[in-house]
Parts: sequence; C-alpha cells; structure tokens
Amino acid sequence: MTRKDRGSSRTDGPSRDGAPGVSYTGRGVHRIAVEALARRIFDGTYSEGDLLDLPGLMAELDISQTVLREAIKVLTTKGLLDARQKRGTFVRPRDDWNLLDSDVLRWTIDSGAPGAFFTDLLELRRAVEPAAAALAALHRTDADLAALDAALSAMAAAEQTPGMTDAVMTEGVMTEGDPVLAVRADASFHTALLTASGNPFFAQMRRVIIPALVVRDRLVHAGRHEHPLPAHARVADRVRARDQDGAFAAMLDVIELSKRGHP
Repeated sequence: MTRKDRGSSRTDGPSRDGAPGVSYTGRGVHRIAVEALARRIFDGTYSEGDLLDLPGLMAELDISQTVLREAIKVLTTKGLLDARQKRGTFVRPRDDWNLLDSDVLRWTIDSGAPGAFFTDLLELRRAVEPAAAALAALHRTDADLAALDAALSAMAAAEQTPGMTDAVMTEGVMTEGDPVLAVRADASFHTALLTASGNPFFAQMRRVIIPALVVRDRLVHAGRHEHPLPAHARVADRVRARDQDGAFAAMLDVIELSKRGHP
C-alpha cells in the first residue's frame, strides 16, 4: 500500500476547541436518547450489572419503544449494554466497555474521569507517539511537514509569541496566552504527527490521544505554564531531518512536558 493509497485513513482535523468529533452521527431524538442513556450509565445512575427500567426510561425521556431500542443498540455496540432472555437489558462490566470508541472516551472524560484514567492514557501516548514520530521521520511528505509547521505557527500565535526567537526556544520559559487557540494548536500538531507516520493505525489513535490531550491543555493553558513551542519544534525538526532516533527522543521529551501538567 502506498502513501497515496493510505489517504483515506487520514481523519478530519480537530474541532474549533481542539476536540475530535464524536463517532455516533444520529440526529434528533435518537441522538438525544443515546446521550441521555449514556449519561445515566456514566454518572452512576445505572451501575455495572444493573437492569435498565425500560418503561421508566421511555416515560422519563418521553421517547417511543422504537427510539429506546435504537439507543440500546448503539450502546450495545460500544460494549456498555447487553441483553439476555429472562434477564433483560443490563449494564456490562467496565472491563467490557470499548475505551477506544470516541464516544465512550468522551463520556468517560465528561463524567469526571479519575486521575488513574489519565495516567493510563499517558502510558498509551508514551508507547505510541515516539514510535509514530520515528515513522514520520521515515515517511513524512511535504504536506506532512507543512501541517506540522502550521501547527507550530499556531502554537506560537496562541502563546502570544509571533516568532520562534532564541528566548522562546529556550527550555523552561514561562508563558500565557489564548487557551482556546493553544488547545487547538496542540491538537493539530499531534494529529499531524500521527498522520505523518504513514501508519493508518497510528493515525486513528488520534481519536484516543487527542481528547485526553485537550483536557490536559485546557487546565494547563488557563494560567502561566512552560512554553510548549521548543519541545514540539524539536520533534518537527528531527522529522524534517529524517532522524528517526532523534524524533523518537524528542517526542518522549514532549510527553514528559505533558506529564508535568496532567490531571
């Protein structure tokens, strides 16, 4: 498979606030029912093993049996629910939930995920992103480099630093800027890097990595913080130079920077 063939694996960029889109594309009452039922699972209204009160849900949400069945079907495909004859519809154990599903990830974060959840995601990033950076150094195209450069420029603008001056490029410089733009720029950089790896599986990992990154960035960029540009620029520089080992090491440094501000 050539890089051109892989084009279809590239995902859409982050939304205006840096978060990725959700995977369930239903509309109207069907979407409302899915979101409402998921919320009741993630806020603990229904715990693992609990049976769903279907008549009660239909009355509470003011939906038909057909709409409720559709919502249950969606959540079943995500590993949240199951149904058995003579038992009914029930919440599956958390170990069965599909954490790689973007909706499940979003619901977990929105419900106030514990610190251990973000620690696990950071370990996943440490396993994936340095390897993706090394592959990017091998496979990157001019378009990939342009995407990385655009993200770095957006990062500089978000931190109210128009150019990559020597002072800005020094480790440990503290800064503050526009948190919304900063979140968007960081998400764009990491999305571009995963895509530049040329590996469609790494490219899809943005659906898991970016939501956690957005949560971290919103907290960190709300106040004074270490300037992210130097560490990220080194990754792009090593990718541009086709230095696989250097790109791997530089990405590890970025993750260590991220670790210092993790929830």
